Amino acid sequence: MKTVWNKTQGEQREALFAFNEAYKHFISVCKTERECVRETVRLAEENGYRDLNEVLAADAKIQAGDKLYAVNKDKDIALFVIGSEPLEAGMNIVGAHIDSPRLDLKQHPIYEDQGLTLLDTHYYGGIKKYQWVAHPMALHGVVFKKDGTRIELNIGEDENDPVVGISDLLVHLSADQMQKTGAKVVEGEDLNVLVGSIPAEGGEEEKEPVKKAILALLKEKYNIEEDDFLSAEIEVVPAGKARDYGLDRSLVLGYGHDDRVCAYTSALATFAMENPQRTSVCLLVDKEEVGSNGASGMHSHFFENTVAEILNAMGDYSELKVRRALQNSKMLSSDVSAGYDPNYPSVNEMKNTAFLGKGIVFNKYTGSRGKSGCNDANPEFIAELRRIMDEEDVMFQTAELGRVDQGGGGTIAYILANYNMEVIDAGIAVQNMHAPWEIVSKADVYEAYRAYVAFLKKA
Repeated sequence: MKTVWNKTQGEQREALFAFNEAYKHFISVCKTERECVRETVRLAEENGYRDLNEVLAADAKIQAGDKLYAVNKDKDIALFVIGSEPLEAGMNIVGAHIDSPRLDLKQHPIYEDQGLTLLDTHYYGGIKKYQWVAHPMALHGVVFKKDGTRIELNIGEDENDPVVGISDLLVHLSADQMQKTGAKVVEGEDLNVLVGSIPAEGGEEEKEPVKKAILALLKEKYNIEEDDFLSAEIEVVPAGKARDYGLDRSLVLGYGHDDRVCAYTSALATFAMENPQRTSVCLLVDKEEVGSNGASGMHSHFFENTVAEILNAMGDYSELKVRRALQNSKMLSSDVSAGYDPNYPSVNEMKNTAFLGKGIVFNKYTGSRGKSGCNDANPEFIAELRRIMDEEDVMFQTAELGRVDQGGGGTIAYILANYNMEVIDAGIAVQNMHAPWEIVSKADVYEAYRAYVAFLKKA
């Protein structure tokens, strides 16, 4: 079976491994949407991008060749390289989501039970709940106090930090538990995070002395009080850095490959664009794992409004031109696909399956059971992509998300397609998708980057 590895030798293979070292750093420091946006802004500014809000505030004119970024709610970011063609002629867009499955703290999370203090959670996105127990976990997020003070929280990533976690029932007492189905073996309300067990000094008469001690620690170290959880956004994520996986170091083990592996490669491809004909765009958004709703989801008008602002700053605004700019665009919805796993071959139809190491994956449609909820890409667009990939010597494969009636999934593709633009899902094959630790091939990460560059340059 021919793979990307077969065609990458010498300097190209060195470039492939170097690219993945930078990606491992990105995914290690970007475990929340806010962290992804912050790091992407840093990289964008290093590459000469300017904050659109600052450009608008200065009443500066936008013109061809300008590099801009726009941030929404600290959870979305759009990167633009303005092309020489009028914006109403359309844009070439690569778009991914930067939210990943995790556990979120509830607004009233902290409690004590028999000398142990725990934090109550609500899981975010589709997960197998039993996979999230008995792992070292970290706490990432932000807390806003009533006076507007913002407190950044990152506990569990530094090697000197403590970690937290969710206990599992010992096998010696799990006879009843083991009779449950996988969906019920660990219940959502039982995903409670253990954070401490030392009671406050002199707290023998206290009703919850350990909780009191933990709250005192949070106050002393972070200036966080119990009521501040009401205006907090704290995520419980796997602790630790992304690592090489496999004896030959051909794979990457990390949290949040879905979909930050596509977000990173999309952003880097956009940074590679200089003076394009069609405007190049990278769109990284929140909330895909829970339906793309809300002010930071793809269903919001953030992207559409940003395009309108840019047209206005170019001195070329009209509502009709905004509509034309969106309708005439082409997009790769950069989202991951299910990688073939030899341990579970029965869920795949082998002729239409994504394999690790065989390059970027084009999914003509996703959805489930009769293509429900899918964006079914037009064959004319697929033919254009085939030509581009062949001309640029990019290895690609096509796939479905498992056997018919086995399951399925969705992306942001259909939302952008509502503007009448050409859209197809194009991403990287992943094993262990939605588990705390996912796996991708370094070859696919690099080849996806090359595919996104080719699309932005030639579509």
